[in-house]
Amino acid sequence: MDIRTEIDGRYTKIELHVCNNELTDEVRGIMRELHEIYDRYLSGTDEWGNRCMLVTARIVSAYAEGQKVFVRTDDGIYSVQNKLYELEKELGESSFVRISKSEIVNIKKIRSLDLSVTGTIRITMKDGYEAYVSRRNVAKIKEKLLSGRQVKQA
Repeated sequence: MDIRTEIDGRYTKIELHVCNNELTDEVRGIMRELHEIYDRYLSGTDEWGNRCMLVTARIVSAYAEGQKVFVRTDDGIYSVQNKLYELEKELGESSFVRISKSEIVNIKKIRSLDLSVTGTIRITMKDGYEAYVSRRNVAKIKEKLLSGRQVKQA
């Protein structure tokens, strides 16, 4: 097995490539181990009270409603024990940004941004969910989008 490191300015994030001439058990094992290392999970509860492990990459947004915090994923909505600021701290290093006092969103799940006359931004997520960026967070989301260049045209 060859392991190679390539440092080049064209890369904006770390990429891992597993290359072989066929899909072998060894390749499957390496991929499984990489996913275990890099896929992060969060514990949530579905509407029936079942505990579920949520892959953070599938989270669309997290929001506070009443005294509870909910996570919207590609698969549904789950309640979590974390406080919103804890989720923001835990998820913020990757692709999440606070858009209001009560919500953070995954910028990789954004379909479009609509600037309104009042200075707020309406965000439409890939699943059709819409949210609004409060004025105090407009600069923060612009900075996150421009620094990472992570959002691509849908």
